[in-house]
Parts: sequence; C-alpha cells; structure tokens
Amino acid sequence: MEMIQEPLLDIRLSGTGLSKVFNRRSIFRDITFQLSAGQTLLITGSNGAGKSTLLKVIAGILTPSSGTVSIMDADIPQTVYRAIGFVSPYLNLYDEFSPRENLFFAMSARSRQVAPDAVDRILDRVGLGRFKDVPSRVFSSGMKQRLKYAFSLIHEPPILLLDEPTSNLDEEGKGFVRDLMARQVAKGILIVATNEQTDVSRYDHSINLDREG
Repeated sequence: MEMIQEPLLDIRLSGTGLSKVFNRRSIFRDITFQLSAGQTLLITGSNGAGKSTLLKVIAGILTPSSGTVSIMDADIPQTVYRAIGFVSPYLNLYDEFSPRENLFFAMSARSRQVAPDAVDRILDRVGLGRFKDVPSRVFSSGMKQRLKYAFSLIHEPPILLLDEPTSNLDEEGKGFVRDLMARQVAKGILIVATNEQTDVSRYDHSINLDREG
C-alpha cells in the first residue's frame, strides 16, 4: 500500500484469549493481539476457518465464547460501534432505500447526526454520487459493495475491519479499496480478512486461523 501522511490517532485495540464455539464446535480459540494506530492485522485461513466470525467478534456483532476485546483512546471514550467501521460481502442493505437514505438511517441507528453535504461527499468518494437518490435494489453487486464502504466510512472510524475487501469489485474498484486502506493505516488501525495475496501488500501482524483453530 502507498504510504500517506496523516496525523496518527492515539487509538489502541486488543483482543485477549478470544474463542468462539458454535454447537460444541470450536471455530477458533485463544486469539490474542494488540494493535495501535498505523498498524495492520491480516487474518487468513481456509473457507470455514472462522475469518468472518473473528471479525464479527472484534466488531462487537458477535459475543465471544471467552475472551475480551478492548478499545482504548487517550482523548475520548470509545464504544465499539462508534470506533469501528466494518465492511463485509454479507452485510445487508435496505434495497428500497437510496444510498442517501441508507446512510442517514445508519447514522440515526448510531444516534449520531450527519449533514447532507457530508453524506454526498462520502458517496462521491466511493463513486456513487450520481446514484445517490436511486433505490439500491437496482444496483450491481459492485455498486452495493461500494455502498457498504460508504456505510463503514461515514462516521470516520479510527478502526476499519474489511472482510474480503475487493469482493465483487472491478479493477477500478480494487484500486479505490487499496487507496482507502493506505489512508486508514496512515491515521488509524486496519484489520483485513482475506486469502487474496494482492489485497494486502504490507501488514504488521498476522493470524492464520488454519494454524490457530
């Protein structure tokens, strides 16, 4: 990833002894990591190894069977849903809503207000500005993936989690994602779950769930 100079946030993320069990089957166990701003964690593993599940645990979407996730910020208290942006091919959109309506709804669910021009800016950034008032049910899979990026970025999260980040994207979209990842590392924390070697060219820490599970 190209290095971009931005002020680093004073943010830290740690997972301690994280384990997840479904129906008596161990998905992963005793996962521990510590990250600070400017660092990247790469999560790999075969299909079904638990990459998406681990991301959801870190994001607070799923509760771990054991272990804890902690976010520390020197300036402001951080709750998980305010500190983290999460992009996954499996996240659902409201197809009857336009991109603008989807984003306003997402921010209201976070109990945060957002100015209309800020919504328009983020839609321009992800390449959906021309389609901001079009119902997302007519979008291609790549356009829906771009809208998911808008979801993850609208609240300017210091921690960004990406599950198969270039899924459903063309070469132009993949270039956008790599630029986004570089900008995130320049200011905060990036966690990527993927088996595509081209998705992450540089990382500071890695977890291979085929070995950890």
